[in-house]
Amino acid sequence: MHDIKAIRENPAAFDAALARRGLPAASPELLALDADRRAKIQAAETATAEQNRASKEVGAAKARGDDAEFERLRALVAEKKTQIGLLTAEADAEDARLRDLLMRIPNLPLSEVPEGADEDDNVEIRRWGAPRDFDFTPVEHFDIAGVKPGMDFAMAAKLSGARFVVLKGAVIRVHRALAQFMLDTHITEHGLTETWTPVLVKEEAMYGTNQLPKFAEDSYQTTNGWWLIPTSEVTLTNSVAGDILDETVLPIRMTAHTQCFRSEAGSAGKDTTGMLRQHQFEKVEMVTICTPDTALAEHERMTKCAEAILEKLGLPYRTIVLCTGDMGFGAQKTHDLEVWLPGQNRYREISSVSTCGQFQARRMNARFRPAGGKPDFVSTLNGSGLAVGRCLIAVLENGQQADGSVDLPVALHPYLGGKTRISPEGTLV
Repeated sequence: MHDIKAIRENPAAFDAALARRGLPAASPELLALDADRRAKIQAAETATAEQNRASKEVGAAKARGDDAEFERLRALVAEKKTQIGLLTAEADAEDARLRDLLMRIPNLPLSEVPEGADEDDNVEIRRWGAPRDFDFTPVEHFDIAGVKPGMDFAMAAKLSGARFVVLKGAVIRVHRALAQFMLDTHITEHGLTETWTPVLVKEEAMYGTNQLPKFAEDSYQTTNGWWLIPTSEVTLTNSVAGDILDETVLPIRMTAHTQCFRSEAGSAGKDTTGMLRQHQFEKVEMVTICTPDTALAEHERMTKCAEAILEKLGLPYRTIVLCTGDMGFGAQKTHDLEVWLPGQNRYREISSVSTCGQFQARRMNARFRPAGGKPDFVSTLNGSGLAVGRCLIAVLENGQQADGSVDLPVALHPYLGGKTRISPEGTLV
């Protein structure tokens, strides 16, 4: 959420930053509402002072027997009480409206973020690995002979409908191995703290990480008010909501492997075949809580953590910085990692790593206390480390062989009891 004080101090800079996202100026409406709200608060304070003075004078008028003055003052006290109630209610309503408007405005991009309208304007900053040369035409993951027995979309449709999958046998073992490998790497090599969190959260947690109010249709809500998390960014980041942390405990670096749930609103017709875009999926998430001055260094660090997983698996990828028009709502700057999928003959997103500055912290009221200083808002970062299902797709497609078998990355062999491949019949061998 944005700081209305900062908008008051420099509305032109605020609107210019929104313009870089392709959005209209917002400061005129915000500042008009803020001015009216503050005027009502000031009027209520003035009326309260007048009520207090009149209340003190009522007793004096009574004591000296001045009945006319006593009645006038008593009526004035009642009038001011009513006036204060009305002004306070109006100010509270305008405060709620202002907060709602601020909640619906996306984060401001850093000046270094390239300007652009959509994904076509994103900027590639590096590549790793070379796509494999196949002596046959590679197919998508769901068409690989050895994968078909373990990837059942028909059963999932019978159970739940479209955009679900049932994984079985060798395929689910590879999927599980990938998640374990990611966690172990992040914990032992990258220094992240493993955390297990609920997948059902209160509404305020979804507000804290900017899924609400604007993106309610993208998530699922239960009948008793809980929300299913779209990623454990929600729970890990909100773990410090309402806290004032000592600066010495920062940075806090966490990782979690959870089920994730997304309605995929607005994605009709996109990636309907296969398991690239599902309503239920798994991710190994990374979240960092740090001081504002270290956030950009943490962003680079987190990006390297995600890249390391792909490199250990031998999967070619490229890293891009998203332009202003393609960044997520809460991000100041985002790196996307795109893995090579030979079945599609293109790179596809497998991780987004974003620094959010103090945007989420203001929504959560998450602060830290510098040594000898006043509390300030923390900075928050989040990133996929990685999306497990998409990583499974990449492993299967890049490792596919002409006979329908799949050679599996060496890094996964210890997690598969020494097995090295999926046979054309769909068994681990």
